[in-house]
Amino acid sequence: MKSSLVAFALVFVCTPAHALTSAEIDAAWNYDDPVASEQRFRAERARWPGGSRETLEIDTQIARTLGLQGRFDEANVLLDTVSVSSWTAPPRVDVRFLLERGRVANSSGAPMQATEWFLHALDRSADDRAPGSEFYRIDALHMLGIAAPRGERMAWNAKALAAADTATEARARGWRASLLNNLGWSLLDQGNAPAALYTWQQALAAREASGSVGSIRIARWTVARGLRATGRLDEAERIQRELAGEFERAGAPDPEVYDELAEIARARNDASAADAWAAKAKAARSK
Repeated sequence: MKSSLVAFALVFVCTPAHALTSAEIDAAWNYDDPVASEQRFRAERARWPGGSRETLEIDTQIARTLGLQGRFDEANVLLDTVSVSSWTAPPRVDVRFLLERGRVANSSGAPMQATEWFLHALDRSADDRAPGSEFYRIDALHMLGIAAPRGERMAWNAKALAAADTATEARARGWRASLLNNLGWSLLDQGNAPAALYTWQQALAAREASGSVGSIRIARWTVARGLRATGRLDEAERIQRELAGEFERAGAPDPEVYDELAEIARARNDASAADAWAAKAKAARSK
């Protein structure tokens, strides 16, 4: 539950008579359902002439849906077709091609290769002057904070957060909550649990200001994780129990919530409670 960028499935509102913006393309995403997202992207792609900027940019997102489904070879084959035209298209296409090539590499277990792609995307973003360019530059910094060698991730996360804080575009500033989430995990990996908790509390505040119910729940879970790491077990348990109840009432029990409740019980040396929560997590995963 480290990171999740939850998007609503929206219908494209533009027609081929008007250029499709990158933000309008991205509006088709539901990151929790890459199969449905792929179908929407393919339907929209069919409305545009082959080789157009729109089809090339949409293809990068189809490749991303394939990567999220574990269909890495198919994703790379599709990206190969984009690479033929990406440098003759507007820089935005090339930036998005490089980002998705990197994401496929990272998801398929090649973080060093992914880091090179993300560095190229960051460099190429300097040539992108179209509206929305800040968003994709921050995306490159954000991915470097995930894929780069562990000792470098903190610095990349900090650069991404600084870019989001000073961005002139509202969509680019919207990266802040996700970046704070990632920075918190980097801090926890370094053994600085109090700083991680403080950072996650900031991320929760950002999510509560503009996030969806799903993203706010993830932020609450992460704050509870930080509370457990700092030994504040009662507070951590209260949040996780609240989340467990919310997910159960929604008919979608979350195994990671139960996992955390099991860890809290283990921290109290309560093996019986830990086993009970672990059993609930296993049952939820089996569904």
